[in-house]
Amino acid sequence: MTRVELTVPVDVNAPAEAVWRTVTDWPGQGDWMMGTRIEVTSGGDGRYLGATFRAFTGVGALGAWDPMEVVVWEPPRRCVVRHLGRVVQGDGVFEVVELSPERARFRWIERLDLPLGALGRAGWPLARPAMRAGVAYSLRRMAQQCEREFRRRG
Repeated sequence: MTRVELTVPVDVNAPAEAVWRTVTDWPGQGDWMMGTRIEVTSGGDGRYLGATFRAFTGVGALGAWDPMEVVVWEPPRRCVVRHLGRVVQGDGVFEVVELSPERARFRWIERLDLPLGALGRAGWPLARPAMRAGVAYSLRRMAQQCEREFRRRG
């Protein structure tokens, strides 16, 4: 298997704690992550080491479930989820960096093991720009949601 990495940052005009709450609200990710819905499968809100959940990515019934487990939990700065599916394998990393008391940078990092051998390696240069664009679009939506919530509470 070949491992690839995709990193997409976004700056958010809200405190790091608010960004952390937003990005680790697993079921809430469906509000801003394009074509995704998440169900926590281990109980509670899934904000703990060892929590499990699954994400459906697709449109309507066309898509795939991606089971995951939280393997690193360092609130409010870093979380790593391991993708355990048949298609998607690897690690998703969520990092929040405080830039000022009311501004933070969020980094979405995917370290994925490409499926399908040579075909997966050949397809990655074509899939990467589309995947990056979709994640960047979703993270801009997350930032806007987080900023609205912060202004409303503030």
